[in-house]
Amino acid sequence: MKGAGWIGLYFAAMLAIGWWAERRRARGAGAVEYYLAGRGLAPVALFFALFGTNCSPFVLMGIPGQSYHDGVGIFGLNAPILALGIPLTFWWLGVPARAMGARLGAVSPAELVAKRLASRAVGWALFAAFTLFTVPYMVTGLQGCGLALERWSEGALSARAGALVALVVALAYTFLGGMRATAWTNVVQGALFLGVVVATLVALLGELGGPAAAFARLASERPELAELDRTRPRFEPRAFASYGLAITLTVVCFPHILVRLMASGGTEALRRSCRLYPLALTLLWLPAVGIGVLGALEFPGLAGNASDGIFPRVVERALGPELAVLGTLAVLAAAMSTLDAQLLTLGSMLSRDVLPRHAAGLGAERLFLLAVGAAAFLLHEAVERWQVSIFALAQFAFSGYVMIFPTLALALRWRRFTAAGALASLALGLATLAAFTQGWLPGLGFLPVLPAFLVALAAAIGVSLASTPPPRAHVALAFEGAES
Repeated sequence: MKGAGWIGLYFAAMLAIGWWAERRRARGAGAVEYYLAGRGLAPVALFFALFGTNCSPFVLMGIPGQSYHDGVGIFGLNAPILALGIPLTFWWLGVPARAMGARLGAVSPAELVAKRLASRAVGWALFAAFTLFTVPYMVTGLQGCGLALERWSEGALSARAGALVALVVALAYTFLGGMRATAWTNVVQGALFLGVVVATLVALLGELGGPAAAFARLASERPELAELDRTRPRFEPRAFASYGLAITLTVVCFPHILVRLMASGGTEALRRSCRLYPLALTLLWLPAVGIGVLGALEFPGLAGNASDGIFPRVVERALGPELAVLGTLAVLAAAMSTLDAQLLTLGSMLSRDVLPRHAAGLGAERLFLLAVGAAAFLLHEAVERWQVSIFALAQFAFSGYVMIFPTLALALRWRRFTAAGALASLALGLATLAAFTQGWLPGLGFLPVLPAFLVALAAAIGVSLASTPPPRAHVALAFEGAES
């Protein structure tokens, strides 16, 4: 297997960073250090922690795979909204989340909202909602790792075995170093997958005679991929608007993203990260879509979720067999930079928001990481049997996260928000999402996420106005001095 040394070196580097982070952790340091790096992530570490965590195999494999079928319109469907919407929501919610979290002594996103609303029931409900959508999203990372390692090994390593290897390594360095380990591995991982994606598109365009020649060939041979076709269901205006809403609001609701905002070293670190985000996302998404679209010329005939493997195929074609391992490394980096954060965050919520406090402690909390990892792998096995694509699985998770947005935003920005409003919003939003998804209610051309979000928002506001908020002193403690 060519490039085995590079794969081994990558895994060794991740473990070494985990070991280094464990050595950096002060003896006797508690949950704030382990889960939030002492709320002190510097600008570079914070930016890559956010960027690497956000960019999962959904971008490196799901987006090229969907572009393979739907063409350049996939870029317009996501990237401009992502480049603008994500930094704005990071700033709007990240600044108060960090300040309020420090003031209330909250470590996990669910704990932050539960303490803000003085309701442990809200913490349990948020933990359940976050878990419901994060574990399936974790499966996309395992799918990406499995597909990449199976292709790299030419079948010597099965997709199941590849997914398991990547999961074990991610668990190991996260287990060792907590947030500090995941943040600094994200620096290496983010630089790696961004560099490989850009280099692959540049090499592919060179092989096809340059951008003009490549897209002239695309327009000639596959004209349906060269333009935004509004007749396709995905690009119909009402569906397009629904996607825009989901993409804009979903990322800040990832618990593994929100916890990184809580771990920032301060307002200036967050400001610098938000300024870099549009450029970095454009540099990643434009090549990802280009690889999928041009890959349809080079590798026609891939049906269904088989197109999820177009990225490593194009890397091998563009960079040559000797450098084909870089495609595998890029997918591993993208997958594990998200997977490690998800493991850490779900483990923190399980220990902080569900189990009795006397059961907490780093020894017990690290065992929760293993339990979360095992659950994700078991679901991965089921999903593989069902043959669900990475894009479809991520779309399910993203729609669910949007239902959580009203609770997070109003808890951090509205003093009158109540626990009853949060519980009603989560329950009615998710129930409405299920009803529209199953076709029990007419969508009128909109995707289920849009009407369900409106129901969740209305329930949050209406029930809060009709219910009693936490005591004024508690609300003042949460908001006093919070930056706006």
